[in-house]
This record gives sequence, structure tokens and C-alpha cells, in this order.
Amino acid sequence: MTLFASLGLTTEFDAGTTMPKNKGKGGTNEADDENRELILKEDGQEYARVLRMLGNDRCEAMCIDGITRLCHIRGKMHKKVWVAAGDTILVGLRDFQYDKADVILKYMADEVRLLKAYKELPDTHLDEDGDYAGDDNIEFVDDDIDKI
Repeated sequence: MTLFASLGLTTEFDAGTTMPKNKGKGGTNEADDENRELILKEDGQEYARVLRMLGNDRCEAMCIDGITRLCHIRGKMHKKVWVAAGDTILVGLRDFQYDKADVILKYMADEVRLLKAYKELPDTHLDEDGDYAGDDNIEFVDDDIDKI
């Protein structure tokens, strides 16, 4: 009798016992953004609208002052806050490069409405659909349409 047999063990592989399955990892908790304090611009900052994403954590944005700037998405926002074309952002202007800026914050849709209500953003600022919210100041006059 072998040592294995005396202990009640067999040398054969028992296919009935397997390792437990990994059931997956726990999900991340959603950030509680609904009660976030509204941050207004300060000196050296400007509101902007993202025109297009360029890759490599960069985007092209049209600032409220009418200048298109190349914006860099900072590392704190990388893979945490997804910036897309059409989003309203707060950018920090660079003293030494006038045509470049750094993205500080991305505003949510309800925060954009509050900024418009506080007159921080002009009414001509693009709304969430990408359309201009303000009037285009076009008047249609119904004069003698038959003469045309």
C-alpha cells in the first residue's frame, strides 16, 4: 500500500472539482455631480464652446471673446470627464500664448442654463443642440411678392 492510499488520497485527477469562477469586478460609484457648486469665471479665465476634438487631450474651442483657441485638457480631467464637441467649458488663458488655453472645467447642461440666467453667458451662445439660442435679427417683410 502506498502512502497516498494509506491517507485516502488518489493520484488520479478528479475533474469534478474546479476552481471558482471570477464573477467580475465591482463597478465604480457615480460621482454626485447634481449638488456641485456653480463655478464662475475669474480673471484669466473665459467661457468657451468646444468646436472639435483634435486628439492627444486637445480640442479647438471658440471663446466668448470671439477667438478660437487650441485648448489642452488637463490631466485631472483625463479619462474622468469626457469632453466632446458642443460642450461648454471654462478655460484658463495663458499669459505667454494668446491662442492657447487649458480646460479647467466642463459645465453640465443645467449649469449652462444657470450661467445664461445669471447673464454670464450671452443669449447668442450655442445651446445644447448646437443651434444659436438668440435671435438672428432677420426680419421678413411681406411686400409685393408678385413683383419678384
